[in-house]
Amino acid sequence: MGAFAFMFIEKDVEHPMHYVVDDMRGEYVEKIWVVTDQFNVLHKDRWYTDVNKILTEYQMNMSDIIKQGYDGKTSAERWTFPSALMYTLSVFTMIGFGHLVPRTDWGKATTIMYACLGIPLYVLYFMNMGKVLASVFKWVYARLVRCSRQRSKPKRVKVIEKIKSEDIESNSDEEEEIIIVPSNACLWVMLIYLMTGTIMFAEWEQWDYIDACYFCVTSLCKIGMGDYVPGSNSQLGNNQTKLVINFVYLLVGMGIVAMCYNLMKEEVMYKLRMLKADIMTKLQDMGDRWRGN
Repeated sequence: MGAFAFMFIEKDVEHPMHYVVDDMRGEYVEKIWVVTDQFNVLHKDRWYTDVNKILTEYQMNMSDIIKQGYDGKTSAERWTFPSALMYTLSVFTMIGFGHLVPRTDWGKATTIMYACLGIPLYVLYFMNMGKVLASVFKWVYARLVRCSRQRSKPKRVKVIEKIKSEDIESNSDEEEEIIIVPSNACLWVMLIYLMTGTIMFAEWEQWDYIDACYFCVTSLCKIGMGDYVPGSNSQLGNNQTKLVINFVYLLVGMGIVAMCYNLMKEEVMYKLRMLKADIMTKLQDMGDRWRGN
């Protein structure tokens, strides 16, 4: 909904520099034509000198305009559906790449309202998706642990004696084992996901691996520098597809970050409870010894 809304608002409003560049290009073409009409072929060296001065001045002016954010694209080319989708992602996830911004007052007002509604929804997604993925990963990890333990134990015949007392039978039942996912497993998941994104973006965008890794880390950590954005190089092609895949990669990646946060928090809380129990036991032993003395 946000992507379609921003496309509708912004696609017909051109960048202010777009008109400046058109006027400047026409002005310098007119200057070159005047020089050509004046000297023609009878003054070749003079023609080269004057045209080079005009082109140098044009290049310097264009450099200043490009530094102000002009990239030669029209609003229709900039505000495609995948680009607008990436913009909405950068708004409600609070990444804020900054490579695409609204130019109209309606677009800015819509961004404010969209952020006020989208950020709470993203927080709910972040918390709930983290719990869901943590439960799934914990279940898979528990199955793997049980399977590995069953394979490592030698097969043996268990003889169970029948006991009439129901209380003793209830006490003999096996207690459910508590399985905590270790922190290193979470770190391995994050590392594998980060390596996948690094290789993918490095091959697609022809970035260095350190630059691709830098983009993945800053995006998943919601820093969003904006100096590296997939699909910004128009010469490579398939830019719109890359933007959609980047959208999915970041959205799933933030869910994985939330999953690792929940699992690591569970491990920390479990260790704190165990530490508390050990301290209470030692304090109780010390109290018993002191009372005995």
